[in-house]
Parts: sequence; C-alpha cells; structure tokens
Amino acid sequence: MKSLETILCAALLLTVAGCGESQQKTGTTAAAAKPTATSQNETWWKEAVVYQVYPRSYKDSNGDGVGDLRGLISKLDYIKSLGVNVIWLNPVYGSPNDDNGYDISDYRGIMKDFGTMADFDELLKGMHERGLKVVMDLVVNHSSDEHEWFKQARLSRTNSYRDYYHWWPAEKGKPAKRVSSFDVNGDAWAYDKATNAYYLHYFSRKQPDLNWENPKLRQEIYSMMRFWFDKGIDGFRMDVIPFIAKDTTFPAIPAQYHGDYSRFYANGPHLHDYLQEMNREALSKYDVMSVAEGAGVSSDDALKFVDPARKELNMLYHFEGMDVGYVPGKFKTPVPGGYSLLDFKKVYSKWDKVFEDKGWGTIYLGNHDQPRMLTRWGDDRPEFREASSKLLTTFLLTMRGTPYYYGGDELGMNNIKFDRIEDYQDIESRSMYKQVQAAGGSIPEFLAAQKIGARDNGRTPFQWDATTNAGFTTGKPWLKINPNYQQINAAAEDKDPNSILNYFRKATAARRQHKVLVYGKYQLLDEANPHIYAYTRTQGDDKVLVVLNFSAQKREWAMPSGMKASSEPWLNNYPTFTADKTLALQPWQAVVVPLR
Repeated sequence: MKSLETILCAALLLTVAGCGESQQKTGTTAAAAKPTATSQNETWWKEAVVYQVYPRSYKDSNGDGVGDLRGLISKLDYIKSLGVNVIWLNPVYGSPNDDNGYDISDYRGIMKDFGTMADFDELLKGMHERGLKVVMDLVVNHSSDEHEWFKQARLSRTNSYRDYYHWWPAEKGKPAKRVSSFDVNGDAWAYDKATNAYYLHYFSRKQPDLNWENPKLRQEIYSMMRFWFDKGIDGFRMDVIPFIAKDTTFPAIPAQYHGDYSRFYANGPHLHDYLQEMNREALSKYDVMSVAEGAGVSSDDALKFVDPARKELNMLYHFEGMDVGYVPGKFKTPVPGGYSLLDFKKVYSKWDKVFEDKGWGTIYLGNHDQPRMLTRWGDDRPEFREASSKLLTTFLLTMRGTPYYYGGDELGMNNIKFDRIEDYQDIESRSMYKQVQAAGGSIPEFLAAQKIGARDNGRTPFQWDATTNAGFTTGKPWLKINPNYQQINAAAEDKDPNSILNYFRKATAARRQHKVLVYGKYQLLDEANPHIYAYTRTQGDDKVLVVLNFSAQKREWAMPSGMKASSEPWLNNYPTFTADKTLALQPWQAVVVPLR
C-alpha cells in the first residue's frame, strides 16, 4: 500500500471504554510531583469560562437548515444560564464556505447564511447586556480565493495585490515541496494558468496563504482587527496563527523536522516580530483577550507567544493533548484499546508546568475541529454516558488555565458515527477519503476511524428538545442530527436536577465561587496510577483535592498520609461521598473536596 505521509488516516478502531477493565485497589505510593506556582496577575480572561458556539449548528431561525445569528440571539438567555462569561463565535464573515467559514472572502461582512451586520450588532448588544463577552475567530493565515485581494492578485504578475499572496513563477520549475492537509494530492502549491505561476495554500486550494512578509498586507489585517474591536468585540481566537510567517525563498524543508510539517510551518522567520507588531497596532489599544491556536507549537516554544514581557498574545492552546490515543504520525488514527491515562496525565501536567512562572494556559477537550469529548475521552455507552461526561466537565473546570468548553458538551452530546462518506460534509474527511482511495487503502477501516476522530462528529446540530430535528430547524438540517436527540436534549435536561446540563452549571458556579480553582497551584498525585487522575489545587490557606476515576470499574484510592478531606464536596457526580482514608469510587466518579 502506498504511503501518504503524516496527513493520511490509516484507520484503527478505538475502544472507548479506555483505561483498563479489571477492578483493583490502588494507592498513592508514588511520589507526588512538585507543585507549580500560581501565575501572577488576576484578570478577567483568566477567570473566564469560554463557551464555544459553532453558529452553523447552534440554532436556525428561518428554516433553511443552517444555524444563524438570529437563532443564536434567541438562545442568549440559555447561554447566560450556563454560568459561562465568554462566547467564542466561530467565523460568521463573508465566505463561499469551502471550509465552513474558515475561507473568508469579506473580513468586514457577514455571511448571508448567518444574517446581516445588523443581526450581528443586535447579537453583540444582547451578549453585553447579559454580561457576556464575545471572542471572534481571526483567520489570517489565508483568505478565500474569492476574496477581492486574490481576484486582483491573479489578474497579472504586476497587479498591486499580487504580493498579498505567495507566488512561485513556473519558469523557475516546481517549487520545493509543501504539504496541504486538504488537497487530494497533499500538494500545497496550486498552478494558476492565467499567470503561469503557482500559489501557496497550506489548506484547501480555495484558501490561498496570505503574504505576511508584505507590510501593506499586515496593515490591512490590523485595520480589520480595529474595525471589530471598535464595534465592541472582546477578543480574537487566532486560527493557525503560528503558520503566518514564511521563508519566501521556499527552501526544501530541513531534515531536522522529520516530516513534521506543522512544526516547520510554525517556525517561520519573523513570526514573533509580526505578533509583537499586531500587539502594538491593535491588541494593546483595547481591553481584549487573545488566544493562539497553537498548531505546531511545542511546550518549549509556548512562552514565546504568551510571556507578558514579550507583548504578544494572552493565551495559547496546544495540540499535544489531542494527540493522546492516536497513532503517532497517522492523522487522527486511534490506537487499539483506547488511550492511556498515564499519557493523558503526563501531557496536562507538563503543560501546566510551562506556565508555572509566567504566561497563562488553556484547557480543552473538544471543539469544532475535534470529535465530541464524551466519545473521545469518556464512555458514551448508555450506562456510563452521564457519569463520564460529568467527570470530563469536572476535569476542565478544576485545572489551572482558562477552560474552553464546546457547545453541546454540556448536554453530553456524543459522536454520530456516520457509516457512509456521503454523510460527511467536512472537507477534511472527504479529502482524506480520496487520499485513502488513491493509495489503495482500506475504506472500511478509514470509515471506522472516522467514527471516532472526524470533525463532523462535533458539528452535528445542537439538540434543543425532542421535537422534529431536535428543535434546531424547521427545514432540512445542513448536517444530520444525532438520532438520540429524543432522549438527550436541553429541554429534558433542564428539568432534571441531576442532569449533565445542571451539573455543568454547578461546576461553573464552583469555579466562580472558589478562586483556588482558577489560580491555585497544581500538584499531581499518584502519578503512576493507570486509572485515577488525582491532584490538588492550593492558594494560600485554601486547598482542594480532585479525584477522577477514568474507568468503567469501581476503584479504591488511598488518600496520601496526613491528608484529610471535608465531608462535604464542592462537586460530586454521584449522590454520596464518604471522606475515608480510602475513597471508594464508582465508575467514572469525580469528586472535588476541600482539604482540612
């Protein structure tokens, strides 16, 4: 079978039950990791719980099957009730929608599918009236090929917009290899016949990369950012921002990267010069937050983005956690038997340490580019769905770093697990399918893997109630709705005091009430335990213990010598808790208890 390098998914089925099946008694004989220090200054974006809204799938107001801004406006009271305080809104800009809005043709307009600028202004006003802040996506590594800049750029080599993009004249031969994750051939260079040149696109051919080496282009972007800040938005999540800088001589990729294209792309020349300029020209002029999508960024490089002294960005989210449980070098190919909790703990403990003295981190388990967190990290079998979903919520809201929580996870929505490629709408899944076909790979194995890792699993429409189409639309939904919506929906869970939804509300309230859960030092306990994730958070005299049973079996966990827990936990996803020297934990039980 022909190799397709790192961008292909040679499929293996993931056993979601995860971290071991045999019941055993485990203690805390392993030495505790050294506690990390709390970051310095308190600020609103550190204390925030960020709730991500994927507008296409949230709520449709006009029956066309696509979620829109007026639909979102109608659900602002629901969002307020969650206890979150920042909304990350996926792109709503003008776009031909090749990559669900991440191909922007008008940075200062609203996509017709979503509504009008007047709708956006009303949405922004409604959010601010409810004490909610709004963070938008900044997608400036690339634009759409239907943006006026690119339309002009491809008219001639002498056009004034030509240098807004990266071109390679064909008379010089084919440029050095660059890989595109969305191209059927994996080729990031597309030939433009009209000007006899190739243009660069790290993603789809309809997403040409912008030339940040051009100062005029950079000023266009900063002006656009100020446009939205002047409207009143509260920050940007910056899509693949580490990729913006390129060596325009386009040399061969050095052997030191060993085919890791993301890491190479994230280490372009002048990257941090550009981010510091962005800070001076736009970010520093407003009380806003900024978060980098840290594709290709290692723990060694993270502080270059978020060290306050460097005056670049506030936060960065890494991808290392998302790689746990996938076959190394195989894109979203799950390992047989499920992920290792030991690996999971190692990654999140390492990244907490990155920010122990300066900077600030994030914590997330799902978003629009990932499958549903319940299926990926929990156990979506009916008997464990509620407990494991609540445990994952507990983890997210008790770790240090700003939590990012994906809309629908508060209901325990899970992967839809399509059987046919025709049901997928995502360019990523469809492109990989064609790549596997071209390589003579196994289509059944590929589709099995997509049931775990495909992005469309996280994009199915929000399940509002048990009516037709889950109350999402009166028309035909743009993506199929998970058939379990009649049992799993917001209306039913809102009425149930023990639901996943109401547990999420309790968890956000606990984080607001107890600052130790935001700023407290993190100390890992029982590092070698393959089933239990336990840690403490400490701030001054406040100390709290978090114990998470990441398994579908009952477990016992011995408290460290000298540690005494209160009899009244702040959070517990089961009805009872006894503060004994040895904790008797139910399957997927999560307990957050103050220490005496």
